[in-house]
Amino acid sequence: MSAEWTSSAVAVPAAVAAAALMGLASAAQAKATKQVPPGRTLHPGLLVALARRPLWLVGICATVAGLVLQIVALGFGPLLLVQPLLVSALPFAGAFAAALDRRRPDRVVVLGTLICVAGLSVLLALARPAGGSDELVGNVGPLAAVLGLVALGGLGLSALVRGPGRVLGLALATGVFYGVTAALMKVVAGQLRLGLWVPFTHWALYTVCVIGPIGFLLSQNTFQQGRMISPALAVITTSDPLVGVAIGIWWLGETAVTGPAVLTGELFAAAVIVAGIWILAHRSSHLTGAAAPAPVPVG
Repeated sequence: MSAEWTSSAVAVPAAVAAAALMGLASAAQAKATKQVPPGRTLHPGLLVALARRPLWLVGICATVAGLVLQIVALGFGPLLLVQPLLVSALPFAGAFAAALDRRRPDRVVVLGTLICVAGLSVLLALARPAGGSDELVGNVGPLAAVLGLVALGGLGLSALVRGPGRVLGLALATGVFYGVTAALMKVVAGQLRLGLWVPFTHWALYTVCVIGPIGFLLSQNTFQQGRMISPALAVITTSDPLVGVAIGIWWLGETAVTGPAVLTGELFAAAVIVAGIWILAHRSSHLTGAAAPAPVPVG
């Protein structure tokens, strides 16, 4: 049994379990955040109001547990393998949201799930991600600048416009923050294998402690907006692994199988995944919590 197979045997189940917990967290938090009135982005009073909601606290516990399992997965597998698997968080979110509303997932949800799983299976089978380092071995600057501009563009869009544009801008910024956080968590996971004290000597851990909470708070503001939440979930779910894949290649030196035929198949599989995500996101409109109780005042 090869070391690569053994590592995948740990990374894949851990990533899928992390996705399930993230799906539970998304469903719980999306429902809970709709029970408080919309406020300004990054408004501290939002968290105070949400802390009074037991369902939101359930989502927090699921988020923490999911992050722990994601760190385990990143410690054993390449970012190119782990991050695409987190796409399965959206089907889990739909299933948990249906359970919270005490109803069964319908056939469209099942269809969207099967489409996502099929596309993801083909993509990973063709790409066969491998290699890479637990340290930042590439030129960080150019990609960091691009990701920073994308995140600032999303935040700028959310600040300048109202309605759908605001929600999608927040979702895009959230996906970028989540993707960068995951990449740095892989660095931290690798350092933990050298010793519990090692991460405290490197800037990656402290950067995660800053951008991680910002991404989380942005997601709560995204969920709270009420309209366009389904496309927003799709934007977050696609942009997060895309950022992770880019970082895995350019920052961590990970590799995937290439070539005209393989690349064509990978692009087709990616399109299938995106189609499945949009089907699930559209069908998950119940996450907007239309029948939520009266909101609690913020701040």
